[in-house]
Order: sequence, then C-alpha cells, then structure tokens
Amino acid sequence: MQQIKVAVVGYGNIGKSAIEAVCAAPDMTLAGLVRRRAGEDIPGVTVTDDVKTLGKVDVALLCTPTRAVEQTAKEYLAMGIRTVDSFDIHGGIWDLRGTLDTAAKESGAAAVVSAGWDPGSDSVVRALMSAMAPKGITNTNFGPGMSMGHSVAAKAVDGVKNALSMTIPLGTGVHRRMVYIELNDGADFETVKAAILADDYFSHDDTHVTQVADVDALIDRGHGVLMTRKGVSGVTQNQNFSFSMSINNPALTAQVMTACARAIMKQAPGAYTMIELPVADLLPGSKEDIVRAFV
Repeated sequence: MQQIKVAVVGYGNIGKSAIEAVCAAPDMTLAGLVRRRAGEDIPGVTVTDDVKTLGKVDVALLCTPTRAVEQTAKEYLAMGIRTVDSFDIHGGIWDLRGTLDTAAKESGAAAVVSAGWDPGSDSVVRALMSAMAPKGITNTNFGPGMSMGHSVAAKAVDGVKNALSMTIPLGTGVHRRMVYIELNDGADFETVKAAILADDYFSHDDTHVTQVADVDALIDRGHGVLMTRKGVSGVTQNQNFSFSMSINNPALTAQVMTACARAIMKQAPGAYTMIELPVADLLPGSKEDIVRAFV
C-alpha cells in the first residue's frame, strides 16, 4: 500500500492524538512533528521547528489553535504541502475556505477546512439527515464535556494561567458554557471575566466564569453530541432521526483529521469542507473493497 507522508504541526491535545492516529493508519507514515520547542525528545518521532527538514511531506495536520489556522495553512500551502485543520468557529468557515481555496490553487495544493467532529463529521451527518427529510428542524446538542477550542480561547486571555471550558446542553441546540480559570499572580478576576465574556467564542452563549485554584484537577477530555431531526420525507410527516456519541474529544478530532489527510490526496487543487469530500475517500483501501464492505 502506497504510504502518505504526514507531518503533525503542534503538540497540544490534538497533536498528541494525531501522532497516534497517523502511526496506526495502514497507509500513512509519520514524517515528523513540527513545533516551536523542537528540542524535546519524543521516542520514535522526529521533532523539528521547520517542516523543510523533514524532506517530502504530502500532508500537514495543523493541530494549532483555531485562530492560528489561517496563517499556518497559508505558509504550508505556499510550499505545496496539502493541509488539514480543525478550525472550529462555525461562522468563519466559509470565509476561511475561500481564503485557503485561493492559496491552494496558486500553489497546486489542496486543503480540508474544519476537519474535526463538529464542525466536520457531524456536519456530514447533519447534511445527510437533511437529505433524508428536506423539511424539518435539526438540533445539535453538545456535551456535557470539555470544549478544546473554548478552553484554548479562555487560556489565551491575559492573566489566565490555565482554563477549562465545559459545554452543558440545555436542549434544542442551546448550551451553557461553564468556564473555570486559574489566574496568574496579580491578575484581576473581574477584568479577566469581562474579557472572556466579550470573546466571540463565549458572547453568544450563557457563560459562567469561575476562579479555581487548580484547573488540572478538573479536566476530563470526554465530550459528546446528540443530534436530532424531525421532518418530512416527500410529503410524509413525522420522520424522526437521531445520532449520538460519547467520545474522547482530541482523539476523535485527530482521527477525523487523519481520515481527511487520506481524502485530500485524491482531490484537485483547492479547499474543501468535509461535506464536499466523497465519503469513500476517507477510508483506506481500493474503491471496490470499500463498496463491498459498506454498501
């Protein structure tokens, strides 16, 4: 089986799981890990601060904070390296896709945007539900669980030493954000709280900020989702669908990104979201084997 050479960029929660997912894939080889602190020794992994030292790289998994995705993706696409990211600000996805589509076509590369589980694989399920019942209402209820994107956003606020953002489903797609923060010495809680509440990650939800002594004592990376749709197929009423899962957040995000690294090898230059990718392209093996196994 021809091997896809994959570089992992970033070594946070998702980056660590991405290394595991790539190493477990039968059709992939880990080219190495790219991170700012290149001196740390990780057994069996080549670590560098410059992807160019890794030789030929087919795909880079961008395991960076969401707000660093656009610039990082542009840099890698300019080198002709395909990219896969897990950008998670739903309202910004179309604009990012357009920006990276232009960058990818200029260099003859390709990119998958927002390749996590939501947005990402859940987006595919939502689209399929809508195809099955074109008229109706879909509700996506997250959690309860740790939101990595929201936690990173809270941690980036001045004065915050560490942060945990928990997503609590209230039903019908409405959520509460429970944000636990550990402050740096001298930081003012009310100032930090106001900055978190004003951040676009939190300003649209019912958000509660609490100061704690030790965030690490609270962290559980589990998460989940329950999606439901009640709608109409043709003219037939009362079609009810549901999809649920309870997951380890970074592990699933990394696995979806790894599947998209496989799929992007088969696409023409440009940028894509997951609902634009053929599902079969996410899987290893020949098209015949995939069709025989799943159809």
